[in-house]
Amino acid sequence: MMKTNSQKRILPLALSGGILICLICIYSGRSVLLRSIVNRHTSRIEQTHGLCIHYDKLEMNGLNEISLQGLSVIPEQRDTLFTLASTRIKLNFWKLLTKKIEVSYIAAEDIRLTFTKQDSIANYDFLFKKDRKVPSQTSGQTVTEINYAERINKLLNLCYGFLPENGQLKQIYITERKDSNFVSMVFPSFIIKENKFRSTIEIHEDTLTRHWIADGELKQSANTLMAKLYSADSTKVSIPYITRRFGAKVTFDTLSYSMTKESNGKNQLYLNGKAKVNGLDIFHKVLSPEVIHLDRGHLGYQMNISDHSFELDSTTTVIFNKIQVHPYLRAEKKKDLWHFTAAVDKSWFPADELFSSLPKGLFNNLEGIKTSGELAYHFLLDIDFAQLDSLKLESELKERNFEIVEYGDTQLSKMSGEFVYTAYENGMPVRTFPVGPSWEHFTPLDSISPILQMSVMQSEDGAFYYHHGFLPDALREALIYDLQVKRFARGGSTITMQLVKNVFLNKNKNFARKLEEALIVWIIETKRLTSKERMYEVYLNIAEWGPLIYGIQEASAYYFNKRPSQLTTEESIFLASIIPKPKHFRSSFAENGKLKESMEGYYKLIAGRLAQKGLISEIEADTIRPEIQVTGDALNSLAGKTPESSSPTAEEQ
Repeated sequence: MMKTNSQKRILPLALSGGILICLICIYSGRSVLLRSIVNRHTSRIEQTHGLCIHYDKLEMNGLNEISLQGLSVIPEQRDTLFTLASTRIKLNFWKLLTKKIEVSYIAAEDIRLTFTKQDSIANYDFLFKKDRKVPSQTSGQTVTEINYAERINKLLNLCYGFLPENGQLKQIYITERKDSNFVSMVFPSFIIKENKFRSTIEIHEDTLTRHWIADGELKQSANTLMAKLYSADSTKVSIPYITRRFGAKVTFDTLSYSMTKESNGKNQLYLNGKAKVNGLDIFHKVLSPEVIHLDRGHLGYQMNISDHSFELDSTTTVIFNKIQVHPYLRAEKKKDLWHFTAAVDKSWFPADELFSSLPKGLFNNLEGIKTSGELAYHFLLDIDFAQLDSLKLESELKERNFEIVEYGDTQLSKMSGEFVYTAYENGMPVRTFPVGPSWEHFTPLDSISPILQMSVMQSEDGAFYYHHGFLPDALREALIYDLQVKRFARGGSTITMQLVKNVFLNKNKNFARKLEEALIVWIIETKRLTSKERMYEVYLNIAEWGPLIYGIQEASAYYFNKRPSQLTTEESIFLASIIPKPKHFRSSFAENGKLKESMEGYYKLIAGRLAQKGLISEIEADTIRPEIQVTGDALNSLAGKTPESSSPTAEEQ
């Protein structure tokens, strides 16, 4: 009996002793264990990406401190990408016991991240290459879908875990060098104290030097990050690199950002915060030929992320200058296809809030315009790539007592009377002439063949006299087709939109032009600044009908040696067909000088519509064929000679 009791006492002691010995062994060999784990992971990264990762010394001090010296990352046969002289990291011991990494303190010196590119060889091109070893998948394997909420939550937890409450990083160098050009960002000292950080930043770009200040606060417990960036002197912050790389320039006075993360299980993640910019100036020729000015921009966002979708909640607030909107965005992945939704609904607000908030330099024709009354706006775009034909596109700007108090830089009603028009090619003026009686080639609408008028209208915009500048269904169909063929193939533009583009915006071929075009079209049509009849008269007198052939009078003479009132039905349909491609009219002809057989369908379509409108009979429509006789100067072009024109080739007033 005593022996049994003795054995019972010895067994726990032996187990405790064994555990203690194991712990002592683990503690004494903790640095060896750490290096073994790190070496195993770095070896896999080296093989996958073609890198050489080396360190001089890696040790674990105590239970929760890691020290590292002489770290370098060098891509194979490339310049060194990254070096670190030394770092000391203290981890939260209790978090480690739960298999979570949380940095409580970090100290590091001489951190250098260098991106170099000489000719076509870069030391970072491994980032854009496929892994060397990609595990093969058999056809019987089930592909696990990505859980976006879970993946982003893990990534943010890792980031927040590595953001310490206290720390000091000395001499951080981030450099980009391409051939003889370079940009470097130097942090002399980045200090974090009780969750708050501050650092001066030196920016060196070729021969220029700038000084910025970054400060903010990070709270691991609250999953919150706040940061602010501004210039150390009275100048604006100018973003480096993008001028040389993209031909763009971005400057601002201050930029601030905040984000807080909340999660509700692994399938739901919430991100909310704010972003604010003051004194923003942007330039890129694709956006506008002028510098775009935004005095004040503010974003208060609420983003909801689920296992298969991203959603920008409608509680999100966007403020630019005086205008405030609440956009809604959603992107949902179903199997391998996405479903996108975008919506904006803004109830009645003072019209001048919109027009006085337009960024300066972006809407030149509307600059300085003053308005009264109220506006309301509704927009919806719903694209399901699994069912493109179900696409929804709605856009409506309503007005209530809207009036133009004062025009800005451009007289938007100028088309109502005679005005000077300049035609451009590749941004260069090629013809200038008045659109009115003082131009010898001007043709009043009542002197143009009704069949020609209707042929062009049915080809370009059959509902011109009935819509208010926009055809949502045509835009919707054009967008569906563009998405199906994966390129911009159709425009869906009305005659009003084409007129505004050519008369007001012809010089500015950029993204902003489409927005300005829409606003000008809406103003002209809503306030009837120019009658439909006059707009159509202008359209037929400035349309390009061939190389440097402008207006229906020049076109009638160039192709048929006739006046616009003398055109036959076949000739009218032909002229309508070449408006979309005036410089390539020869592609409509076969080698024998006759119209191609492929024109048959187009002729039948337009002839049928002419019959429906009562301009010709059904019997006449059935006899219409793509048969014309070119008798004007266009014969020279069809014969392969240099095209000649009776119209002037130099600018004329």
